[in-house]
Amino acid sequence: MSMEGSCRLGSKGQIKKHEFVRVIIQCLYSIGCGKSASCLELESGIACQSDYFRTLESKILSGNWNGCIDMLNGIKELTEETRATALFLVLKQSLLEYSKCGDDKLALEILRKEVPSLQVGRDKIHSLAHSILFSKDMEQSKTDNNEVCELRRKLLQELENLLPPPITIPGRRLEHLVETAVLTQIDSCMYHNLSGAVSLYEDHLCSRDQIPTETVQILTEHKNEVWFVQFSHNGEYLASSSSDCTAIIWKVLEDGCLIFRHTLRSHLNPVSFVAWSPDDSKLLTCGNGEVLKLWDVETGTCKHTFGDHGFIVSSCAWFPDSERLVCGSVDPEKGIYMWDCDGNELKAWRGMRMPKIVDLAVTPDGENLISIFSEKEIRILNVGTNAERVISEDHAITSLSISRDSEFFIVNLNSQEIHMWDIAGKMEKPLKYMGHMQSKYVIRSCFGGANSTFIASGSENTQVYIWNRRNSRPIEVLCGHTMTVNSVSWNLQRPQMLASASDDQTIRIWGSSLSKKTQPKKLS
Repeated sequence: MSMEGSCRLGSKGQIKKHEFVRVIIQCLYSIGCGKSASCLELESGIACQSDYFRTLESKILSGNWNGCIDMLNGIKELTEETRATALFLVLKQSLLEYSKCGDDKLALEILRKEVPSLQVGRDKIHSLAHSILFSKDMEQSKTDNNEVCELRRKLLQELENLLPPPITIPGRRLEHLVETAVLTQIDSCMYHNLSGAVSLYEDHLCSRDQIPTETVQILTEHKNEVWFVQFSHNGEYLASSSSDCTAIIWKVLEDGCLIFRHTLRSHLNPVSFVAWSPDDSKLLTCGNGEVLKLWDVETGTCKHTFGDHGFIVSSCAWFPDSERLVCGSVDPEKGIYMWDCDGNELKAWRGMRMPKIVDLAVTPDGENLISIFSEKEIRILNVGTNAERVISEDHAITSLSISRDSEFFIVNLNSQEIHMWDIAGKMEKPLKYMGHMQSKYVIRSCFGGANSTFIASGSENTQVYIWNRRNSRPIEVLCGHTMTVNSVSWNLQRPQMLASASDDQTIRIWGSSLSKKTQPKKLS
């Protein structure tokens, strides 16, 4: 062992040559380059398998069960749990073979005396006894040597996965080490915005041109403050709503430019919120202190109006089937309604436990309904089990947004912070993001980028802020609007496209600094 550890590699001398060569040989075998692996073993004098494991392999393949047991009992480095599991596997194989060969007396003796001493649990012992009885019930002919050899090979594989280094090497060890190094570099890259694999030829580091930082287009169709924007799930459309009592659907062209598609006119009050159906064929619009309307995206026609003029809608959301929707009301007596697209009420949550609903959302997997009520409370309701969890914040919450993987959500607070919580409830405290300004108005933030790596938010100081989720301070502050930025939306299919809506009556489309060269600023 002293020779194995004497030669070191790497500029820091932290890599043992013997171990390094072993994992390379293992990798060559695992990717189907057996001849190359054998040549490397021969040239280096280093074998992929340890001497100990080769001896153990010989005893198992020859059916020397007592020798196997002695070897496993002789390994000082094993924990008692690992040793018991390994011995159970060996005894299990020996029992099955003895039973199949008709040596019931020896099999029964092992089952009664040796197996229980391992303290592996009654369930395993009962399962083993059942397996032996089952094999006895099967038609017994001559022992199939090929079958026995295959079972012994399977036992070897199980032991190889169980026994610790350096007796064995964990499976695909080199791939794991390289992948860990790559992921570490990605995690330390504040601008990483790629969904594919990264190159191994050089250290990974993204520049700021990977995220949207430059205005590439300004949309000026609205005639008053723009309160909300949201890209469709397929990234081909953008919907916006305004205090001019309209919503607009924009088409995203292949070159990244947006063109006007439809103006949705039917609301009597400002339109505060929109929501795309998961299949992007329908759009919901919420009038401020007004009803909820359903629109056909292709034609721009209103298909249904939900509720009546006494039903004051605060927000709405879709379930994954694009056939069911929910909306919340600021009226405590109304609570939350679930409807189908024809306006049939499917379910309702109302009463004393459902006070004023500020905002709500459904996780993309459809399992949880998250609502903001009484301004400072977050309610997570599992739709299937009705189990619920309530999170209390210290300051008023103005908006809610969920990550596309259904694992996290963020809330904007009027204390000039954004908090991120996990839906499963593992986090005792939220991750906090700060730097923007919010104290008087409803500001809406969103997840964005590849794998929802980033968080973007508007601000009362006319700017757009972008954070990497691992950093509480913004990595970019985007300037261009002249009044409060109310809402932002990141294109799910175009990780370098961001939209922002402002009280200055415009929508800005942001792209990377590289896209600006090929896509000059255009007016709608």
